[in-house]
Amino acid sequence: MAFSAAACDGDNDGGAKDKGSSSSAASPGAEKSKSKSGGTSETSTVLATVKGDSGIEMVINSATRDSGGFLTVNGQIKNTGNEDYTTPIQWSGEEEAVASTDRSLAGMTLVDSKAKKRYYVLRDTDNRPLTTSGFDPSIEAGSALTFFAQFPAPDLSTNEVGLQFPGFANATIAIS
Repeated sequence: MAFSAAACDGDNDGGAKDKGSSSSAASPGAEKSKSKSGGTSETSTVLATVKGDSGIEMVINSATRDSGGFLTVNGQIKNTGNEDYTTPIQWSGEEEAVASTDRSLAGMTLVDSKAKKRYYVLRDTDNRPLTTSGFDPSIEAGSALTFFAQFPAPDLSTNEVGLQFPGFANATIAIS
């Protein structure tokens, strides 16, 4: 399997208006949530929590750089509201090839503002995004969608990046 990496110069706002608010956790805390499958998943670290529309929260649990030159972001999108939340099509990204695949989180990007680079979710040889995909079109009230997204890793000197995702404010996350 071959991977391609894409990074381009870009401004910090991506030309899109973000909604919601962002907060970074001061210290790691344990947290439990009801997963999409009805089970319980436990996370030990919260790098950032970003609030979106209609009771949706994105919790970033890790951003891990590996020796192969990849950075994997893991987290959950929680529906803390009282009604089911229909996931917006913008989450899948705007690229024609990706938009024609199943629902995904390919609209997520990372921004290294110091190096002035934007990183997009990696694609496989069939142009499928290396992120959680094929999920239901809605997240039930009180449930969560656990996700991952894989990116090209920024330079080793980069210790934090901005995470951008449609419908949420930007979040600054630390790379481990």
